[in-house]
Parts: sequence; C-alpha cells; structure tokens
Amino acid sequence: MAMTVMAWTGMTMSLTRPLCVRSFSISAGSTGRTLSRSNVGTKKIGARSAFGIPQMSTTTETTSDAPETSSTGRISRGSISSLDARSVADNLPMILSHLKSRRASEATLHAAEKIASLNAKRVELIGSRDKALSARKEQSAVVGQIMRNIKDADDETKERLEEAKKLSGAAADDAAAAEEELSAIEGTVSTLLASLPNLLDDNVPDGNDDGDNELVEEWGDINALPKELSWNNEDGKPFEALWHDDVASNLNGWMADEAVKISGSRFVALSGVTARLERALGSFFLDIHTREHGYTEMSVPLIVSRSTLEGTSQLPKFEEDLFRIAGDSHTCNGEDAFLIPTAEVPLTNLHRDSIFAESDLPISYVALTPCFRAEAGSYGRDTRGLVRTHQFAKVEMVKITKPTESDAEHEKLTRHAQICLEKLKLPYRKVRLCSGDIGFSARHCYDLEVWLPGQGVYKEISSCSNTGDFQARRMALRYRPSADPAAATNDSDKKGKKKKPKKPKPELCHTINGSGLAVGRALVAVLENYQKPDGSVVVPEVLRPYMGGLDVLKPTDAN
Repeated sequence: MAMTVMAWTGMTMSLTRPLCVRSFSISAGSTGRTLSRSNVGTKKIGARSAFGIPQMSTTTETTSDAPETSSTGRISRGSISSLDARSVADNLPMILSHLKSRRASEATLHAAEKIASLNAKRVELIGSRDKALSARKEQSAVVGQIMRNIKDADDETKERLEEAKKLSGAAADDAAAAEEELSAIEGTVSTLLASLPNLLDDNVPDGNDDGDNELVEEWGDINALPKELSWNNEDGKPFEALWHDDVASNLNGWMADEAVKISGSRFVALSGVTARLERALGSFFLDIHTREHGYTEMSVPLIVSRSTLEGTSQLPKFEEDLFRIAGDSHTCNGEDAFLIPTAEVPLTNLHRDSIFAESDLPISYVALTPCFRAEAGSYGRDTRGLVRTHQFAKVEMVKITKPTESDAEHEKLTRHAQICLEKLKLPYRKVRLCSGDIGFSARHCYDLEVWLPGQGVYKEISSCSNTGDFQARRMALRYRPSADPAAATNDSDKKGKKKKPKKPKPELCHTINGSGLAVGRALVAVLENYQKPDGSVVVPEVLRPYMGGLDVLKPTDAN
C-alpha cells in the first residue's frame, strides 16, 4: 500500500502485536463475578468466565536446564540461539520440531529442509573453490618462477610455462564458477532463513492458538470499581456497562464518522476531555518508566527503511501489514520507506552494526509514538471503536542486554508494564503465549490482558517479548565481553614488553520489547471501567495531575 506521510493528530488504537488481537468472551453478568482463590493457578486460557480476585496469585517462572526433549513434546533448543545455515543443517530435527510446534506451514518446513540440503552443497562448493584457488596459486608460482629467468629458459621450460599458465587459467575459471554458484546458493539460503521464525524457549507451552495460552497471574477484582462507582441502580438492578465509544460519545468526545470522511475506514478522531485523557495516559506511562523504572526517553523517526524493518523481522514476512510510502515521494537512503508499525523498530535499530562494551549493558529505551498498520486480512473484524484501527498511539519499551541477563530483563520489562495497570487499578491477567500463538520473532512472550466490562472480555493491552539474539543477528548488534583479568598473559615480545591481552570476540546482544502500554486500549479500559450510570467518567487518581485536577469528566467538560 502506497501513501504519503500524514500528521499525527492523536488518533488511537491499542493493538500491540501484528496480525492478531485476542479477546475472550465472558458469560458472567455486567459486573462479572469473582473466582475463588482455590481455583486460581496455571491453566490454559479460552472462552471462559471472568476472573476477579483481590490480590495476585503467581506461578513459577524460572528457567531450568531443559532435557533433550522438553515437556512440550518438541526437542529442546539447548544452547542453540538464532539460526544460520550451519545450525539448521546440524540440528534439522530440532528445528523441524520447533516449526511444527509453532504450527508452521508446509512451505516453512520445506524451507528449513532446503537450507539443510543447500548447506551440504555450499560446503562442497567452498571446498571446490578453495581447491581451485590453491591450484591457481601453485601454478601461478610456477609461472612466476619461470618468468624471472625467462631469458635463459629452454624449450622444455617454456612448454612448462605454457602448461602452468593453462592450468592456472583453468583453476581460476573453476574457482570463479564455484564462487558464482556459491553466491547464488547463499542468496537463496539467506532468503529462506528470513522466512524461519525464532526458536522457542522451553517455557513456551505447546498449543494451537490463543485458547491454549497459559494463565500465569491475575490481579484485581472486576467487581471492585463497579461497587465503588455505585453501578447498582436504586431499584437494585445492575448498571449495564457501555462500550467505550458510547461512553466517549456521552462526553461529546467521539468523532469517528468525521475521521472516516477525511481518512477512510479504521480511523478515529477524539475531542475535548476524551482527547485530553488519552494524552494524559501517554504522559503518565512515560513518566512512570523514566522516573521509576530507569528508561531513557527517546524521540525517533516515524519513517524507516526496508533494511531497518528486516532487522527487527517485520520484513519480509509481514509487508502486507505495513504502510509503504510511494517511492516518488520519499526513500530512505535509496531504500523503500515505510511508516513504523511500532516504536520497537526504530528504537532497536538505532544501534544496528554497533559493538557495545559489556559495561554499557543493559540499555533501556522508551518512546511514545503513533503507529501505523494496514491490517491486511482483517476485513470485518473488530470494526467498532478503538480496537483495530490503522493509526494508534503506543508507549514502547525496548531493552538491549547480554544473554546471561536476558531472561531477568524480560521479567523486569513485563513487570514494568504490569505496574502501569496496577497504578490505574485496572484488573488484568498475565498469560504466557503458546507455541501456536507466539509472534514470529519471539522466543518467549507474555501478554497482559485488561478487563473491559462494557465488552465483557479481557483484551490484550501489552505484549512483552524476549527475542534472544534473533533480531541482533539480523542487524549485527553486538557487545564485547569484558576481558578476564585471570586470562592475562605474562608473555613478552622480542623487545621485552608485555603483550597486551587479546580482546574477547564480540558476541550478539539480546533484545527485549514490550508495550508499556498501548495508549488507545488503556483509554478504552479507563472509559469502560471508570464510567458511572449518569454518563460521567471518574478520572483515576494517578491521572488527575495530568488532567488539571479534574476528578470527574462530564459532558459539560467536553470543551
């Protein structure tokens, strides 16, 4: 899809991962019901009753050494990180077991098998090329030796010269032919590798789709705010919670039809206190992450190149979900240009082709940006409200770390997103995505799902992924481990000076990303959870400083 760049006017959405929005229908009444603590634990998530408990219940999240075949039924990845041609060839049964666990297509399975077979041919060609180059070098040496004494050469020597030239030329041709074939194979392998998703962490449960995701934690009571806000009418009948678009309309803040007139379907405009509440949420999230969680706030470009999107693996697989800018309008250093689908893309790529010192890690960035997604294939789905729009605001967290701290930093980042929900007093649950639902680049992913009483569902508001070195390999993002003092040598050079210890070789970083939070869906959650039967909306206490002290939003406050 080609388009020119548009100005951001604060239109919102809250989709945090490409390609899927999950929602779970609740059969309880308008105020939900509370699940007893005896029923809480690690379980699969599907279409089931609402959960509401007053405090957190947790399950173990530590990673242990995995057996050769994990409890998921797939072969453990062991020490294998992201994939190159050799690792695919050497570990094909394990690779295929992970792809099958992801419910990958036959084409993807074939791609892995093709890489393995081409790698054998690649190794053969490297041997042939090197043998030919060695023969050329040997014959060239003969030519050089004879040529230095050519004046004294007899006929036999001259014949040897011509034969050496002939053999050297033939060897050069053989090396060139092998190199050409090798280059073609490596191009094919590179394309095939780009189609393979990340290997899965042993903690990822096996499953087909979001119905098989694993419940890890729950927080909050879905009945608490309704009770506090007097949702029961005087006649004792419960108040039927409205959808967020109806709540915003009551505040004179919903302008969806007007937005469609100027931009087309799946765009929304907000006004008055509703727009101000959206802005307050974004500012609140940024302040929490920068002041309390140690992130550095960033302002990044909203237009990026094709190679940048390849670095974070949105391309080549998900091009149909991106907005591409027409080439005659703008290119990025000669490459195709795209609007960002998430700030993860520019934040992570800021350090592509870089080598950090180990002491520089971890790096923690946060940014609030508009995000743009074409939503190909979503026709007719989630057409109401702010659930699935082409343009939306999101606060994105990104961490760059070393492998030994990767899992711990993933847990920290996820916890930082959870804290935002808890400060807003919004009930939510944390789930671990199963193998059939996890994203392409993630090896381990948590989703946070917020309770929406108007819709009677839990919906994703944050997706927190550890990609391991999957993205770092694509963008050559590395760090140099600190030198081990114990490994210092006492050797001296010829002049008696001590030799400097060799620098450790650079290693690939790990990258972690997550929404902290999706601003549009946070707005949805606040409007639906904090609405009152009289049409007003109570402002969460933590947002009041950002709203000029307002504690209740009324239609009369619309301007």
